[in-house]
Amino acid sequence: EQNDRKRIPCPLDPKHTVYEDQLQKHLKKCNSREKPKPVYFVQDINAGLKDVAEIPEKQVPLSSLSIEELQNLIIKLKKASNGLELHLKEQILSHQALQEALSDPKNGESAFKHLKQQASILGNMEKLHLLGPGRCFVEFGAGRGKLSHWVDIALENVESVQFLLVERATTRFKVDGKHKRRDSIFERLQVDIQHLCLNKVPILEKKKLPVVGIGKHLCGAATDLALRCLVESYTTCCNGEDEEPAPKRCRTAQTEVAPHKSAGNESTTEEHRPVAGIVIALCCHHKCDWTHYVGREFFKSVGLGPVEFHYFQRMSSWATCGMQETTSKASTSEDSEDQTNDTEEHEHRLSRTASGSDTLQGILSAEERKEIGCLCKRLIDQGRIEYLQQQGYKAALQYYTEAAVSLENVLLTAVPNPSLIPQPTI
Repeated sequence: EQNDRKRIPCPLDPKHTVYEDQLQKHLKKCNSREKPKPVYFVQDINAGLKDVAEIPEKQVPLSSLSIEELQNLIIKLKKASNGLELHLKEQILSHQALQEALSDPKNGESAFKHLKQQASILGNMEKLHLLGPGRCFVEFGAGRGKLSHWVDIALENVESVQFLLVERATTRFKVDGKHKRRDSIFERLQVDIQHLCLNKVPILEKKKLPVVGIGKHLCGAATDLALRCLVESYTTCCNGEDEEPAPKRCRTAQTEVAPHKSAGNESTTEEHRPVAGIVIALCCHHKCDWTHYVGREFFKSVGLGPVEFHYFQRMSSWATCGMQETTSKASTSEDSEDQTNDTEEHEHRLSRTASGSDTLQGILSAEERKEIGCLCKRLIDQGRIEYLQQQGYKAALQYYTEAAVSLENVLLTAVPNPSLIPQPTI
């Protein structure tokens, strides 16, 4: 009788089958069913301007460009980045919270590299006076939650501290269970940053704590989504404005009105700045997206647009691919430490074809390619700096660790300008 029953592919996910006579029952509990959206989910609230006319059609791959076209792109890049400081200030710091772990011989080379980066991020946070009571730390692209873990340890004797760990993927081997303190509250938000409305997160809605946005190797467009989430969506909501409809709000922010808006924010939020600071280790510029990029106004101001952005973000991989041979062993060991969650470290490289390396053989030396790649990264990051400045923040870029520790070694920091960090209310 059991053999007479017919099995059919599940309409939600054809990778598995179900008995036909139990289909309706299965659909109610299938793991592939659409789950209810959390209260803080607002479709595309941080996505950016969706002007179809601006979004370029599918571009010709970098490897298919002629030598003349590539040379013209490089000329445009150098002209646009004229005056930008290619070599940033070194701000390689450490923090007492990690001293024991850093001196523990049980930690291998790869673990040591991660710890050095985390220690420097905490050191930079301390220098900006961001490690204090009455704050909510939001870790974007949290993965296993290690950065929040160390911030929690650094704030061992501090009261009223909350952590929100934002990660769209289901994560194994989380370190959340290691937090012993009763005062610190950890909550995971499994949502894409693109749809995260912080103002609707119950704990923030209730307590209205100043937010500190943090991230270690926040990949490509995720950095832009996080910045917009903090300085547009969350700040706008906290100032009493309705966050919907999202596209309209974002369109306003992308126009010349933005500087006036930030000036208004300074006057209306003098007593309470919703965002106390931002500290994000950048990476994977080749995964940036013009649709989400916060620095489009900057690109336009230097005579560039979506087409140039497309090629510059691809060329940004030249900053690391020129060193691929010498760093392959280090990369392998670094990846092995967190193979359970490869979102922890994002030193991914494009293939030689995708990055255009084959086309450049005999035209540019490895050193020249590396310099152009760094210039592309620097230009993209400058757009982020100018965006934050327009929104009323004092923003900076600095090297927070040595290239031998991580090739993605630039840290973006921002605090309200002038640096009036809101007094926490406990």
